Amino acid sequence: MKRSELEYSLPPELIAQHPAERRDESRLLVYERGSGEVRHRVFRELPEELGGELVVVNDTRVVPARLRLQRPGGGEAEVLLLELLDGAGEWEGLARPTKRLRPGQRLGPVELVEHLGDGRWRLRLKGDPAGEAPLPPYITEPLADPGRYQTVYAEREGSAAAPTAGLHFTPELLAKLDDVEHVTLHVGLDTFRPVTVDELDDHPIHTERYSVEAAAWKRIRSAERVVAVGTTTVRVLETLAAGGSLVGRTDLFITPGFDFRRTDALVTNFHLPGSTLLALVMAFAGIDETRRLYELAIEERYRFYSFGDAMLIL
Repeated sequence: MKRSELEYSLPPELIAQHPAERRDESRLLVYERGSGEVRHRVFRELPEELGGELVVVNDTRVVPARLRLQRPGGGEAEVLLLELLDGAGEWEGLARPTKRLRPGQRLGPVELVEHLGDGRWRLRLKGDPAGEAPLPPYITEPLADPGRYQTVYAEREGSAAAPTAGLHFTPELLAKLDDVEHVTLHVGLDTFRPVTVDELDDHPIHTERYSVEAAAWKRIRSAERVVAVGTTTVRVLETLAAGGSLVGRTDLFITPGFDFRRTDALVTNFHLPGSTLLALVMAFAGIDETRRLYELAIEERYRFYSFGDAMLIL
């Protein structure tokens, strides 16, 4: 697949800066792959579009990982925690301004241990993370309630970004679904790193930690149909369906031509151009079909990206 196939033009005003007033009041574009039919709905109507499928969600919880700090001698610094490396407070993170930082420096509760390249550091954090929600850079306005960047079912802390397809669910909506199961994948920023090479096969995918309870996988594996909520859930399901262990790291890169073994339907947000997430959606719905759906969403003034609207692909 060519990188150029992942490009599209989005009016800036369609980038959602705030979540909908109520989570399940987001819009929902429904697409049936078999018939090509498209319906425009509201997310709270999701149960009416389903018929007994097992809905699988990613229950990771976002770490308050953006730390605004001071450099020795003055000057601002910022650390974004990406992944806990051990139980002794060592993390991998991004730190800036990298050119002015050195191993051994202390930035408040953070000690820089080793520069790993590309702005990444191995660092030691004293205490628990106590920063801000790590909102994506395209969200330029402050978030009044940090809880809106967590799903209502978030349980296992460890993500550097929210699994945003799940942000639309409320407890009341979950209660209306016939069956729900949980998996965990801790989202790293590499999931969102744009493709910069001409051929997707040359784009490196870094690993992300996941875990699934044995009983949960037994139910998922035997379900007649499975609805994956979000691209991160798809990566877990397809990793296990291909023989992966119940706990581990996945570097699965899903692009058009991929053979889906355990994902029958997908709930997903509208993704950035040039992203691996868009490639996954194109793999599931088709390249031309996805481009047509995105053009329609733009025409219909859907809201895009993390706090935007959603799409259900059946």
